[in-house]
Amino acid sequence: MSIRPTDLCLHQQTRILEVRFEDGAHFEMSCEYLRVFSPSAEVRGHGPGQETLQVGKEEVEIVDIVPVGNYAVKLVFSDGHDSGLYSWNVLYELGRDQAANWQQYLARLAAAGHVRRAGP
Repeated sequence: MSIRPTDLCLHQQTRILEVRFEDGAHFEMSCEYLRVFSPSAEVRGHGPGQETLQVGKEEVEIVDIVPVGNYAVKLVFSDGHDSGLYSWNVLYELGRDQAANWQQYLARLAAAGHVRRAGP
């Protein structure tokens, strides 16, 4: 699958990245969500079971969006994280699977004994 976005719009006040794709799909993803599901090795590890649970990212913001060729963007976050490349496929999958991913993340936080400070 290689569906390209037609529009990326960062809403700084609400900390939401809105992405529209050429197939008509439209996703609104919080900065926190995009940060905790970064495709970087720092977050995902180098293989299954090596993921690092991201905590305390409730107030994180995207401070820059850097195009990477014709296939991705690098999101730069206010906590200094900038090593994940969000390919169009990754952005699409994160948007499509957002509800399930978020519930899984909340369950992992609860299992680790972490309580979020704010809602997305």
